[in-house]
Amino acid sequence: MLQIQNSLTGRKEVFKPLEPGKVRMYVCGITVYDYCHLGHARMLIVFDVVRRHLEASGYDVTFIRNITDIDDKIIQRALANGEPMQALTERFIKAYQEDCAALGVRLGDREPRATEFVAQIVAMVKTLVDKGYAYAASNGDVYYAVAKFEPYGQLSGKRLADLRAGARIEVDEAKRDPLDFVLWKAAKPGEPAWESPWGPGRPGWHIECSAMSVDILGPHFDIHGGGMDLKFPHHENEIAQTCAACDSPFVNVWMHNGFVRVDDEKMSKSLGNFFTVREVLEWVRDPEVVRYFMVNSQYRGPINYTPDSLAQADAALERLYTSLRGVPVIALQVPTKATERFVTAMDDDFNTPIAVSELQALAREVNTAKAAGDLDKAAGLAAEMRVLGARLGLLGLEPEVFLRKHAAKQASDAGAAGSAETASAASSLTDADIERLIDERAAARKAKDFKESDRIRDLLASNGVQLEDQPGGRTPDAYRPCY
Repeated sequence: MLQIQNSLTGRKEVFKPLEPGKVRMYVCGITVYDYCHLGHARMLIVFDVVRRHLEASGYDVTFIRNITDIDDKIIQRALANGEPMQALTERFIKAYQEDCAALGVRLGDREPRATEFVAQIVAMVKTLVDKGYAYAASNGDVYYAVAKFEPYGQLSGKRLADLRAGARIEVDEAKRDPLDFVLWKAAKPGEPAWESPWGPGRPGWHIECSAMSVDILGPHFDIHGGGMDLKFPHHENEIAQTCAACDSPFVNVWMHNGFVRVDDEKMSKSLGNFFTVREVLEWVRDPEVVRYFMVNSQYRGPINYTPDSLAQADAALERLYTSLRGVPVIALQVPTKATERFVTAMDDDFNTPIAVSELQALAREVNTAKAAGDLDKAAGLAAEMRVLGARLGLLGLEPEVFLRKHAAKQASDAGAAGSAETASAASSLTDADIERLIDERAAARKAKDFKESDRIRDLLASNGVQLEDQPGGRTPDAYRPCY
């Protein structure tokens, strides 16, 4: 039974779709003025995995991910480049779609663009004005009156009084309240504009998602996803706009993925630790390595990218593909208990690290069967690996194709990925070596030789294996690839 951590309630809840057997899902996409970065990659991969698991669980999923193609940053970048705004956005939409394809991320059933929904946006703004939730200001902008929406703050847990205490109004600000946010921006010279009851202008950012999601999925749907940075104010404002305009509940389950950090620091251009998807893909033998790195961390928590992290992910993924090498490809016949454990993990708020550990456990069983000369058993287990891997977007290549590819390149001076030597050495331990080292570490811990215990742990980590110590000792199959 699938349970999802609902950001709206702060609880893990049994998932009950509004319509039995069907899921309507909206995910906030990207603003197309630059290339996708690692944070985008995590969002794309996280919700692609959610979609895959829902579909594999038998749901008919309608998956919508929007594209913001009108925004201050887009306008500024186009002006700086001396090119039409549409030329800029089309170029980066194409780049985004290429990045999705490389990462194995399926495009949405629809990927609406804000500029295609201006009429619906204007209509929703007008409804909010007519109902008294919005007002036209003296500067020509239209603002949402936050104080009019009593439940404001229900998603983020923020209180209006606290927000107002820390807010400032600029001298030329036309807002009635410092917390009010713009729904419609009056046109400025040289900017793109559309006609509206309030004069030429363009949509505010928050209203775009409300209008698009309601038009495509209806005012009340099952799941809304996005990065943790969107929880406030973007998603909070979506709730206020949509509920007020439609007089209806909006979203049953809100999901937010955690941040990507680089060497335990926030990723930012000013710190020089900002990496695009395209840059990172140049440092790995195959994009599946990036995907493995992402799914080997629970989606809600932060994930830390370091120069060694991709090399470790590469090593762990190599172990999976090495086990599949030389094994006949057959259809899955009778799954083992591994499938049950895998599905149980995924049903527990998409616990992908545990799901990945089941793939590694199956790989060890395949290797054991191969060593015993039982190719029939190995083939059955390998088929199970491939089916489960597909739920995570992994193991989609022929083993020889992955294994023949060059290992990761040398890290750049800025620090990007592990070296080819590291990635190659990381696959040097056999299953027997790993089991022996685990036993040796257990003995060292029992003897309170923690220096030796840490040495073995670090050796295993450098070889793509991370131990999970639990009360009473290591449980069977309790080690998994690290990230």
